[in-house]
Amino acid sequence: MLKKLFSFSFILLSLNIFSQGQQLSENAQVSVFTCDRGEELYSTFGHTALRIKDPNNALDVVYNYGYFDFSTENFYFKFVKGDLQYFMNVTSYDDFVFEYKMDRREVIEQTLNLPLAKKQQLFESLNKSLMSDEKFYTYKFIDRNCTTMITNKLNELYGKNEIQKIDDKSISYRTLLYPYFENYFWYKLGINIVFGAKTDKKAELLFLPIELMHSLDKATFDGKPLVSKKETVVHGEPFKPKFSFFNSIYIICLALLVLLLINSKALFKTYLFLCGLLGLLLCLIGLYSQHEELLWNYNALLFNPLFLLLPFVRNNFLKRLNGILLVLLLIYCFIMITKPHLVIMLPFIVAHLYMILKLNGSNLLKLLTFVKQHRA
Repeated sequence: MLKKLFSFSFILLSLNIFSQGQQLSENAQVSVFTCDRGEELYSTFGHTALRIKDPNNALDVVYNYGYFDFSTENFYFKFVKGDLQYFMNVTSYDDFVFEYKMDRREVIEQTLNLPLAKKQQLFESLNKSLMSDEKFYTYKFIDRNCTTMITNKLNELYGKNEIQKIDDKSISYRTLLYPYFENYFWYKLGINIVFGAKTDKKAELLFLPIELMHSLDKATFDGKPLVSKKETVVHGEPFKPKFSFFNSIYIICLALLVLLLINSKALFKTYLFLCGLLGLLLCLIGLYSQHEELLWNYNALLFNPLFLLLPFVRNNFLKRLNGILLVLLLIYCFIMITKPHLVIMLPFIVAHLYMILKLNGSNLLKLLTFVKQHRA
Protein backbone atom coordinates (compact mmCIF):
# COMPACT_ATOMS: atom_id res chain seq x y z
CA MET A 1 0.00 0.00 0.00
CA LEU A 2 2.80 2.42 0.91
CA LYS A 3 4.47 1.59 -2.39
CA LYS A 4 1.30 2.48 -4.27
CA LEU A 5 0.92 5.75 -2.38
CA PHE A 6 4.54 6.66 -3.07
CA SER A 7 4.16 5.73 -6.73
CA PHE A 8 0.97 7.80 -7.05
CA SER A 9 2.55 10.84 -5.36
CA PHE A 10 5.61 10.56 -7.58
CA ILE A 11 3.45 10.43 -10.72
CA LEU A 12 1.44 13.48 -9.65
CA LEU A 13 4.59 15.46 -8.88
CA SER A 14 6.18 14.42 -12.14
CA LEU A 15 3.11 15.34 -14.18
CA ASN A 16 2.78 18.67 -12.41
CA ILE A 17 6.39 19.56 -13.18
CA PHE A 18 6.27 18.05 -16.68
CA SER A 19 3.07 19.79 -17.72
CA GLN A 20 4.35 23.26 -16.87
CA GLY A 21 5.49 24.39 -20.31
CA GLN A 22 6.78 20.97 -21.40
CA GLN A 23 6.00 19.53 -24.79
CA LEU A 24 5.28 16.01 -25.89
CA SER A 25 7.66 14.64 -28.49
CA GLU A 26 6.83 13.40 -31.99
CA ASN A 27 6.91 9.85 -30.60
CA ALA A 28 4.10 10.51 -28.12
CA GLN A 29 1.09 8.20 -28.38
CA VAL A 30 -2.47 8.50 -27.13
CA SER A 31 -4.56 5.35 -26.76
CA VAL A 32 -7.82 4.18 -25.23
CA PHE A 33 -8.09 1.07 -23.07
CA THR A 34 -11.28 -0.99 -23.13
CA CYS A 35 -11.31 -3.41 -20.22
CA ASP A 36 -13.46 -6.51 -20.03
CA ARG A 37 -16.15 -6.97 -17.40
CA GLY A 38 -15.30 -8.33 -13.96
CA GLU A 39 -16.96 -10.50 -11.34
CA GLU A 40 -17.95 -7.66 -8.99
CA LEU A 41 -21.15 -5.69 -9.56
CA TYR A 42 -19.30 -2.38 -10.05
CA SER A 43 -17.21 -3.96 -12.83
CA THR A 44 -20.08 -5.73 -14.59
CA PHE A 45 -20.01 -3.42 -17.62
CA GLY A 46 -16.25 -3.16 -18.06
CA HIS A 47 -14.10 -0.05 -17.92
CA THR A 48 -12.52 2.67 -20.07
CA ALA A 49 -9.22 4.47 -19.48
CA LEU A 50 -6.88 6.73 -21.43
CA ARG A 51 -3.12 6.19 -21.88
CA ILE A 52 -0.49 8.76 -22.83
CA LYS A 53 2.95 7.41 -23.67
CA ASP A 54 6.05 9.40 -24.60
CA PRO A 55 9.26 7.34 -24.49
CA ASN A 56 11.38 10.43 -25.24
CA ASN A 57 10.21 11.94 -21.96
CA ALA A 58 10.04 8.66 -19.97
CA LEU A 59 6.28 9.11 -19.68
CA ASP A 60 3.76 6.25 -19.67
CA VAL A 61 0.64 6.96 -17.61
CA VAL A 62 -3.03 6.00 -17.56
CA TYR A 63 -5.81 8.48 -16.76
CA ASN A 64 -8.74 6.80 -15.08
CA TYR A 65 -12.18 8.30 -14.30
CA GLY A 66 -13.40 5.26 -12.35
CA TYR A 67 -12.32 6.12 -8.80
CA PHE A 68 -14.55 6.63 -5.77
CA ASP A 69 -13.88 6.71 -2.05
CA PHE A 70 -15.60 4.10 0.15
CA SER A 71 -14.69 6.15 3.22
CA THR A 72 -16.91 9.03 2.05
CA GLU A 73 -19.35 9.99 4.79
CA ASN A 74 -22.80 8.45 4.18
CA PHE A 75 -21.36 6.63 1.15
CA TYR A 76 -24.38 4.43 0.41
CA PHE A 77 -26.92 7.22 0.88
CA LYS A 78 -24.93 9.42 -1.48
CA PHE A 79 -24.67 6.61 -4.02
CA VAL A 80 -28.42 5.97 -3.95
CA LYS A 81 -29.23 9.68 -3.98
CA GLY A 82 -26.97 10.25 -6.97
CA ASP A 83 -24.59 12.91 -5.64
CA LEU A 84 -21.62 10.63 -4.92
CA GLN A 85 -18.44 12.19 -6.26
CA TYR A 86 -16.28 10.05 -8.52
CA PHE A 87 -12.89 11.38 -9.56
CA MET A 88 -10.15 11.07 -12.13
CA ASN A 89 -6.83 9.60 -11.07
CA VAL A 90 -3.57 8.69 -12.74
CA THR A 91 -1.39 5.61 -12.45
CA SER A 92 1.55 4.13 -14.27
CA TYR A 93 0.90 1.88 -17.24
CA ASP A 94 2.59 -1.06 -15.50
CA ASP A 95 0.45 -0.75 -12.36
CA PHE A 96 -2.75 -0.41 -14.38
CA VAL A 97 -2.06 -3.45 -16.54
CA PHE A 98 -0.85 -5.52 -13.58
CA GLU A 99 -4.24 -5.26 -11.85
CA TYR A 100 -6.07 -6.53 -14.91
CA LYS A 101 -3.59 -9.37 -15.34
CA MET A 102 -4.24 -10.37 -11.74
CA ASP A 103 -8.00 -10.36 -12.38
CA ARG A 104 -7.54 -12.07 -15.77
CA ARG A 105 -9.62 -9.41 -17.48
CA GLU A 106 -8.95 -8.64 -21.12
CA VAL A 107 -7.65 -5.17 -22.01
CA ILE A 108 -7.79 -3.92 -25.61
CA GLU A 109 -5.76 -0.88 -26.63
CA GLN A 110 -6.69 1.40 -29.53
CA THR A 111 -3.93 3.82 -30.53
CA LEU A 112 -5.39 7.08 -31.80
CA ASN A 113 -4.22 8.80 -34.96
CA LEU A 114 -3.97 12.35 -33.61
CA PRO A 115 -1.64 15.14 -34.72
CA LEU A 116 0.94 16.21 -32.16
CA ALA A 117 -0.89 19.47 -31.44
CA LYS A 118 -4.03 17.55 -30.45
CA LYS A 119 -2.03 15.15 -28.28
CA GLN A 120 -0.50 18.11 -26.49
CA GLN A 121 -3.91 19.74 -26.08
CA LEU A 122 -5.35 16.55 -24.60
CA PHE A 123 -2.36 16.06 -22.30
CA GLU A 124 -2.63 19.59 -20.93
CA SER A 125 -6.41 19.33 -20.55
CA LEU A 126 -6.12 16.08 -18.58
CA ASN A 127 -3.45 17.48 -16.29
CA LYS A 128 -5.44 20.65 -15.73
CA SER A 129 -8.41 18.55 -14.63
CA LEU A 130 -6.20 16.34 -12.49
CA MET A 131 -4.75 19.28 -10.58
CA SER A 132 -8.06 21.04 -9.97
CA ASP A 133 -11.63 20.42 -8.84
CA GLU A 134 -12.41 19.34 -12.41
CA LYS A 135 -11.12 15.90 -11.46
CA PHE A 136 -14.37 15.34 -9.52
CA TYR A 137 -17.69 14.60 -11.18
CA THR A 138 -21.11 13.45 -10.06
CA TYR A 139 -21.57 9.91 -11.29
CA LYS A 140 -24.64 9.10 -13.37
CA PHE A 141 -25.13 5.55 -14.58
CA ILE A 142 -25.96 6.43 -18.20
CA ASP A 143 -25.16 10.12 -18.57
CA ARG A 144 -21.81 10.46 -16.79
CA ASN A 145 -19.32 7.67 -16.15
CA CYS A 146 -15.76 6.63 -16.99
CA THR A 147 -16.68 6.08 -20.65
CA THR A 148 -18.64 9.29 -21.22
CA MET A 149 -15.96 11.41 -19.50
CA ILE A 150 -13.23 10.15 -21.84
CA THR A 151 -15.53 10.45 -24.86
CA ASN A 152 -16.15 14.09 -23.93
CA LYS A 153 -12.42 14.76 -23.57
CA LEU A 154 -11.76 13.39 -27.04
CA ASN A 155 -14.66 15.27 -28.60
CA GLU A 156 -13.44 18.50 -27.02
CA LEU A 157 -10.30 18.31 -29.15
CA TYR A 158 -12.28 19.26 -32.23
CA GLY A 159 -15.13 21.11 -30.56
CA LYS A 160 -17.78 18.75 -31.91
CA ASN A 161 -19.11 15.26 -31.32
CA GLU A 162 -17.09 13.30 -33.84
CA ILE A 163 -17.30 10.17 -31.69
CA GLN A 164 -20.88 8.98 -31.69
CA LYS A 165 -22.57 5.72 -30.96
CA ILE A 166 -22.72 3.33 -33.90
CA ASP A 167 -24.25 0.33 -32.10
CA ASP A 168 -27.97 -0.42 -32.23
CA LYS A 169 -29.98 2.62 -31.10
CA SER A 170 -33.39 1.04 -31.62
CA ILE A 171 -33.29 -1.16 -28.51
CA SER A 172 -33.89 0.05 -24.96
CA TYR A 173 -31.19 0.59 -22.34
CA ARG A 174 -32.73 -2.25 -20.34
CA THR A 175 -32.51 -4.62 -23.31
CA LEU A 176 -28.94 -3.51 -23.95
CA LEU A 177 -27.88 -4.17 -20.33
CA TYR A 178 -29.80 -7.43 -19.90
CA PRO A 179 -27.13 -9.81 -21.32
CA TYR A 180 -24.51 -8.40 -18.94
CA PHE A 181 -26.28 -10.14 -16.05
CA GLU A 182 -26.37 -13.59 -17.63
CA ASN A 183 -25.63 -16.16 -14.89
CA TYR A 184 -25.96 -13.39 -12.25
CA PHE A 185 -29.62 -13.92 -11.40
CA TRP A 186 -29.74 -11.90 -8.18
CA TYR A 187 -27.98 -8.96 -9.84
CA LYS A 188 -30.37 -9.21 -12.79
CA LEU A 189 -33.43 -9.38 -10.55
CA GLY A 190 -32.32 -6.52 -8.30
CA ILE A 191 -31.31 -4.21 -11.13
CA ASN A 192 -34.54 -4.78 -13.03
CA ILE A 193 -36.61 -4.14 -9.91
CA VAL A 194 -34.95 -0.83 -9.02
CA PHE A 195 -34.62 0.52 -12.58
CA GLY A 196 -37.51 2.66 -13.74
CA ALA A 197 -38.96 3.97 -16.98
CA LYS A 198 -35.84 5.76 -18.29
CA THR A 199 -34.09 2.47 -18.95
CA ASP A 200 -36.93 1.53 -21.30
CA LYS A 201 -36.12 4.44 -23.61
CA LYS A 202 -34.11 3.89 -26.77
CA ALA A 203 -30.40 3.45 -26.02
CA GLU A 204 -29.20 6.45 -28.03
CA LEU A 205 -26.40 7.59 -25.70
CA LEU A 206 -22.91 6.11 -25.84
CA PHE A 207 -22.10 5.05 -22.28
CA LEU A 208 -20.70 1.51 -22.30
CA PRO A 209 -16.98 0.76 -22.80
CA ILE A 210 -17.60 -1.77 -25.57
CA GLU A 211 -19.75 0.78 -27.41
CA LEU A 212 -16.97 3.35 -27.27
CA MET A 213 -14.52 0.80 -28.66
CA HIS A 214 -16.83 0.06 -31.60
CA SER A 215 -17.40 3.78 -32.21
CA LEU A 216 -13.67 4.52 -32.17
CA ASP A 217 -13.15 1.83 -34.80
CA LYS A 218 -15.45 3.73 -37.16
CA ALA A 219 -14.61 7.31 -36.12
CA THR A 220 -12.65 9.70 -38.32
CA PHE A 221 -10.87 12.98 -37.62
CA ASP A 222 -10.02 15.26 -40.54
CA GLY A 223 -11.15 12.55 -42.92
CA LYS A 224 -8.73 9.93 -41.55
CA PRO A 225 -9.49 6.86 -39.40
CA LEU A 226 -9.09 7.77 -35.75
CA VAL A 227 -7.67 4.39 -34.72
CA SER A 228 -4.27 3.63 -36.23
CA LYS A 229 -3.64 0.38 -34.32
CA LYS A 230 -5.67 -2.02 -32.21
CA GLU A 231 -4.18 -4.76 -30.06
CA THR A 232 -4.87 -6.85 -26.97
CA VAL A 233 -2.43 -5.94 -24.20
CA VAL A 234 -3.92 -8.30 -21.59
CA HIS A 235 -5.35 -11.65 -22.62
CA GLY A 236 -8.13 -12.40 -20.20
CA GLU A 237 -10.18 -15.41 -19.31
CA PRO A 238 -13.94 -14.78 -19.43
CA PHE A 239 -15.53 -15.57 -16.10
CA LYS A 240 -17.99 -18.43 -16.48
CA PRO A 241 -19.77 -19.12 -13.20
CA LYS A 242 -21.08 -22.62 -12.71
CA PHE A 243 -24.83 -23.07 -12.57
CA SER A 244 -26.19 -22.73 -9.08
CA PHE A 245 -29.77 -23.51 -8.15
CA PHE A 246 -29.54 -20.83 -5.46
CA ASN A 247 -28.45 -18.24 -8.06
CA SER A 248 -31.24 -18.88 -10.53
CA ILE A 249 -34.89 -18.15 -11.10
CA TYR A 250 -35.73 -21.66 -9.92
CA ILE A 251 -35.14 -20.76 -6.27
CA ILE A 252 -37.72 -17.96 -6.59
CA CYS A 253 -40.19 -20.31 -8.30
CA LEU A 254 -39.72 -22.94 -5.60
CA ALA A 255 -40.10 -20.47 -2.74
CA LEU A 256 -43.28 -18.97 -4.20
CA LEU A 257 -44.67 -22.42 -5.03
CA VAL A 258 -44.17 -23.56 -1.43
CA LEU A 259 -45.87 -20.39 -0.24
CA LEU A 260 -48.87 -21.03 -2.51
CA LEU A 261 -49.11 -24.71 -1.50
CA ILE A 262 -49.23 -23.78 2.19
CA ASN A 263 -52.22 -21.70 1.14
CA SER A 264 -52.48 -19.67 4.34
CA LYS A 265 -54.18 -16.29 4.16
CA ALA A 266 -52.18 -15.07 7.15
CA LEU A 267 -48.95 -16.06 5.39
CA PHE A 268 -50.13 -14.43 2.16
CA LYS A 269 -50.80 -11.17 4.00
CA THR A 270 -47.39 -11.29 5.67
CA TYR A 271 -45.62 -11.90 2.35
CA LEU A 272 -47.57 -9.16 0.54
CA PHE A 273 -46.93 -6.78 3.44
CA LEU A 274 -43.17 -7.29 2.91
CA CYS A 275 -43.65 -6.71 -0.83
CA GLY A 276 -45.48 -3.50 0.07
CA LEU A 277 -42.46 -2.35 2.07
CA LEU A 278 -40.31 -2.95 -1.02
CA GLY A 279 -42.78 -1.00 -3.16
CA LEU A 280 -42.76 1.88 -0.67
CA LEU A 281 -38.96 1.88 -0.82
CA LEU A 282 -39.06 2.05 -4.63
CA CYS A 283 -41.39 5.06 -4.44
CA LEU A 284 -39.29 6.83 -1.80
CA ILE A 285 -36.08 6.23 -3.76
CA GLY A 286 -37.79 7.74 -6.80
CA LEU A 287 -38.52 10.89 -4.78
CA TYR A 288 -35.13 10.98 -3.04
CA SER A 289 -32.67 9.95 -5.74
CA GLN A 290 -31.17 12.12 -8.46
CA HIS A 291 -30.54 9.03 -10.59
CA GLU A 292 -33.07 9.35 -13.40
CA GLU A 293 -32.84 5.60 -13.95
CA LEU A 294 -34.68 5.06 -10.65
CA LEU A 295 -37.58 7.44 -11.36
CA TRP A 296 -41.11 6.42 -12.37
CA ASN A 297 -40.63 2.80 -11.40
CA TYR A 298 -43.67 0.82 -12.55
CA ASN A 299 -42.48 -2.19 -10.53
CA ALA A 300 -44.27 -0.46 -7.65
CA LEU A 301 -47.46 -1.81 -9.28
CA LEU A 302 -46.22 -5.34 -8.66
CA PHE A 303 -44.68 -4.70 -5.25
CA ASN A 304 -47.54 -2.40 -4.39
CA PRO A 305 -47.34 -0.11 -1.32
CA LEU A 306 -51.08 -0.70 -0.90
CA PHE A 307 -50.17 -4.23 0.25
CA LEU A 308 -49.25 -2.58 3.55
CA LEU A 309 -52.97 -2.15 4.28
CA LEU A 310 -53.89 -5.82 3.86
CA PRO A 311 -53.27 -6.99 7.47
CA PHE A 312 -55.39 -4.15 8.84
CA VAL A 313 -58.59 -4.15 6.75
CA ARG A 314 -61.58 -6.44 6.79
CA ASN A 315 -64.78 -7.36 4.95
CA ASN A 316 -66.06 -4.99 2.25
CA PHE A 317 -63.06 -2.63 2.43
CA LEU A 318 -60.75 -5.63 1.94
CA LYS A 319 -62.71 -6.64 -1.17
CA ARG A 320 -62.50 -3.10 -2.57
CA LEU A 321 -58.78 -2.97 -1.82
CA ASN A 322 -58.22 -6.33 -3.51
CA GLY A 323 -60.18 -5.13 -6.52
CA ILE A 324 -57.92 -2.07 -6.81
CA LEU A 325 -54.82 -4.23 -6.39
CA LEU A 326 -56.05 -6.60 -9.09
CA VAL A 327 -56.62 -3.75 -11.55
CA LEU A 328 -53.17 -2.30 -10.84
CA LEU A 329 -51.60 -5.74 -11.30
CA LEU A 330 -53.33 -6.12 -14.66
CA ILE A 331 -52.02 -2.70 -15.68
CA TYR A 332 -48.54 -3.88 -14.72
CA CYS A 333 -48.99 -6.99 -16.89
CA PHE A 334 -49.93 -4.79 -19.83
CA ILE A 335 -46.82 -2.62 -19.31
CA MET A 336 -44.60 -5.69 -19.09
CA ILE A 337 -45.71 -7.37 -22.32
CA THR A 338 -42.76 -6.05 -24.35
CA LYS A 339 -40.18 -5.80 -21.55
CA PRO A 340 -37.11 -8.09 -21.53
CA HIS A 341 -37.44 -8.84 -17.80
CA LEU A 342 -40.99 -10.19 -18.10
CA VAL A 343 -39.75 -13.78 -17.63
CA ILE A 344 -38.01 -13.17 -14.31
CA MET A 345 -40.97 -11.15 -12.99
CA LEU A 346 -43.55 -13.70 -14.14
CA PRO A 347 -43.36 -15.90 -10.99
CA PHE A 348 -44.16 -12.84 -8.86
CA ILE A 349 -47.03 -11.84 -11.17
CA VAL A 350 -48.65 -15.30 -11.00
CA ALA A 351 -48.13 -15.60 -7.23
CA HIS A 352 -49.51 -12.14 -6.49
CA LEU A 353 -52.51 -12.72 -8.75
CA TYR A 354 -53.33 -15.97 -6.92
CA MET A 355 -52.90 -14.39 -3.48
CA ILE A 356 -55.06 -11.37 -4.27
CA LEU A 357 -57.86 -13.58 -5.61
CA LYS A 358 -57.56 -15.90 -2.61
CA LEU A 359 -57.74 -13.03 -0.14
CA ASN A 360 -60.73 -11.73 -2.02
CA GLY A 361 -62.50 -15.04 -1.51
CA SER A 362 -62.35 -15.94 -5.21
CA ASN A 363 -61.76 -19.48 -6.39
CA LEU A 364 -59.18 -19.32 -9.16
CA LEU A 365 -60.23 -22.64 -10.70
CA LYS A 366 -63.88 -21.56 -10.85
CA LEU A 367 -62.83 -18.23 -12.31
CA LEU A 368 -60.83 -19.94 -15.09
CA THR A 369 -63.75 -22.28 -15.79
CA PHE A 370 -66.09 -19.30 -16.02
CA VAL A 371 -63.74 -17.56 -18.47
CA LYS A 372 -63.53 -20.66 -20.70
CA GLN A 373 -67.32 -21.05 -20.71
CA HIS A 374 -67.76 -17.35 -21.46
CA ARG A 375 -65.40 -17.62 -24.46
CA ALA A 376 -67.24 -20.69 -25.73
